[in-house]
Amino acid sequence: MQFDPTLIPTTFDAVHIGLAALAVVLLILQILLLSVAVIALLRRGKPAAEPIAVQVRPEPAATPVREAAKSAELVKPERPEPVVVKQATPDAALQLLGLLQKEARFVDFVQENVAAYSDAEIGAAARVVHEGCRKVLSQNFELEPVRKEQENSRVTLPKGFDASSVRPTGNIVGEPPFTGTLIHRGWRAAAVRLPKIAEGHDVRIIAQAEVEL
Repeated sequence: MQFDPTLIPTTFDAVHIGLAALAVVLLILQILLLSVAVIALLRRGKPAAEPIAVQVRPEPAATPVREAAKSAELVKPERPEPVVVKQATPDAALQLLGLLQKEARFVDFVQENVAAYSDAEIGAAARVVHEGCRKVLSQNFELEPVRKEQENSRVTLPKGFDASSVRPTGNIVGEPPFTGTLIHRGWRAAAVRLPKIAEGHDVRIIAQAEVEL
């Protein structure tokens, strides 16, 4: 095949200029496409990017109020122990009432309407009742004072004092310890020696009816 140099145009018109411009544009596009392909291949060859470390802000320190609230949620309130009510049998009370009636005519004195009697007459009867009641107590009970201090002396009730044996009175404000005046020493039964009841004895009979023949 022979190449004829005469076929090469020696002059450029508008058509040739347009074709030349189009060829340049296509060349530039091809170069851009090749560059993009090369960059993509290079990125595939690189290892995966390390994850970005996200700094987590630490929670603020718990305040005493929050700590107390958490403690209150964790610690369940204890249920108060149920109060056990013990049924008291009337036998001992009836027996004691019978002894007071026997020795001191206690029931007769209390049941009597004393409004019609003078103070002297009531005083004489009260002496008999007093002596009989004292005798019953000394024979059947061993009594001792709850507090050893003298009455009208100053005493201090510490925190956690036995409320069943000491009863504060007056202006009670705040929490113990309390300091006050001992008005009454109280009494405690150290021992009880009631007589035994015979089988078949009816303790409901406080005093037998008397029939003179």
